[in-house]
Amino acid sequence: MSLALMPGGAVAQEGFKCAPGETYIMNVMVSAHPYWVPVYQGFKQAAEAMGCETVFSGTPDYDITKQIASFEQDLVKSPAGVLLHPMQSDPFIEPINRAIDSGVSVTTFAADSPNSRRTAYITSDNLAEAKFAAEEIVAQVGDAAEYAVLENPGQSNHDLRVTALIDYMEANYPNMKLVGRQATNQDSNAAYRATASILQANPELAALWIPEAGSAEGAVTAVLEANADVLIMHADVTPTTLEHIRAGNIHMALNPNQGVQGFMGFMVTFMGAHPELFDPFNDYKVSGYNPMQVPFVDNGFAVITKDNADSFDLNVYMEGRDPT
Repeated sequence: MSLALMPGGAVAQEGFKCAPGETYIMNVMVSAHPYWVPVYQGFKQAAEAMGCETVFSGTPDYDITKQIASFEQDLVKSPAGVLLHPMQSDPFIEPINRAIDSGVSVTTFAADSPNSRRTAYITSDNLAEAKFAAEEIVAQVGDAAEYAVLENPGQSNHDLRVTALIDYMEANYPNMKLVGRQATNQDSNAAYRATASILQANPELAALWIPEAGSAEGAVTAVLEANADVLIMHADVTPTTLEHIRAGNIHMALNPNQGVQGFMGFMVTFMGAHPELFDPFNDYKVSGYNPMQVPFVDNGFAVITKDNADSFDLNVYMEGRDPT
């Protein structure tokens, strides 16, 4: 489509399409994790509709130094924009700001670097997720029970999912007792050991909240081995945890709408790279900042239960799709 001449003397542009070879990169950590697959599919779908090229990038490791190195290697390729999942917030401030200074549009997704100058951030509402999880736990086990959490300190969305649930319980259900809180850093083996330890020390444990699916894989194994009656809820989903939901071993998962996250993530990244497409009513001409600033886009989340689990089968979703 074409845009007419804009008010205020802005230069008309050809519209929402890329120049030949214009490329956008999606950068993540633990790049083999199945969470990224639908996100990248949404990212790529939006890009293809506008004639843009995409690259999936990152590091296979849960290592902030390696992810920053991969991000910096991406910048050498001079992309128009990067959709970035920063493993930790503060270490990415300088690399993101350097990318912005070089003219690269950067959107963070799922986790944020709020003190950087990233142009946009898209995620599910982690506070809403935590509140939903807390209310569901209480509805299932009562308001005077023992619960525990696993966590991944330093990753903003996971931190918020855990701390918000604990705060909500303390404010609304003071008889709910937090008896375990251990860092597992998305390592299923560490989660298995942590859960086994919590269960041994707290035989009356009634519920477990986990901010992501990797740790849930280890936790459910420990609960099953102990033959314990523990309600498990977690955020995100993997093929393994989906099978446990189908089997009734995991009560439910709260899963961000990943395709929306990727699709809208591309759109705001593209707009960050093409602010000339609109003429905003703000002070960008004197402030020097990119006028395309989107502090938060909520991509929503789905509740996965035994009843609707088939809708979240990744193998079915990927039938006929190009994974690259």
